[in-house]
Parts: sequence; structure tokens; C-alpha cells
Amino acid sequence: MAFHWGNTAEIIFSGWLGPSSWAYVFCLSVLVEWISHARIPRLGIDNGAASFVQTVMCTVRIGAAYMVMLAVMSFDVGVLIAAVVGHAGGFLLFGTRGFRNKSQVMDYQDPSDSPLH
Repeated sequence: MAFHWGNTAEIIFSGWLGPSSWAYVFCLSVLVEWISHARIPRLGIDNGAASFVQTVMCTVRIGAAYMVMLAVMSFDVGVLIAAVVGHAGGFLLFGTRGFRNKSQVMDYQDPSDSPLH
């Protein structure tokens, strides 16, 4: 097996998604990052319901991540690039401070700035 460039690669299943499969892999990668960094509101939810919601979100995230991994295992360079760019773009949008509201950004305090040091 070797990486190749083309639009005829079979992604996960025979005949699945066709030539624009890189777009679906990109969106799936962004979805994985969004779920990884999503903050689920816990207002009015008891511990059992919150645990169930977290479990469902984790299951969907892991399932989507495995689908991206299987797509990359098609050894198509375009699919690999779509997955990497999708994860990077998703992290940029959802994992960094740049696109969050001021209320969502927690102030980071450097431990070396502590008066105890």
C-alpha cells in the first residue's frame, strides 16, 4: 500500500460518497473537533441525565474519529489533507481562544506569578 493522488479511491465502503469524499472527510473532522471542545450546558440537568448526554457525545465523537481514520486508510493524499485541514480548522474554531466569547474564555494565571513564589 502506498499513498496516491486521485478521485477514484474507495472510502470506507465501495461506492461511498464518490469523488467529493474529501469534503465529507473534512466536515467529519471538523465535527470531531467541535464535539471534543463543546461545552454542554448543565443548567437544570441532574447528574444522571448529564452523564448520559456526555456518554452519547463521547460515543459520537469516537465513532466519527474512527470514520475519519478509516477514510485516511484509503491512502488517498487528498483525503489525508482534508482530514488534517479539517482537524486543524476545527481546533482553530473551537479549541482556541480566538473565536470564543469573552465570557467563555477563562483567564489563565501562570503559577509562577503566584505571590507564594
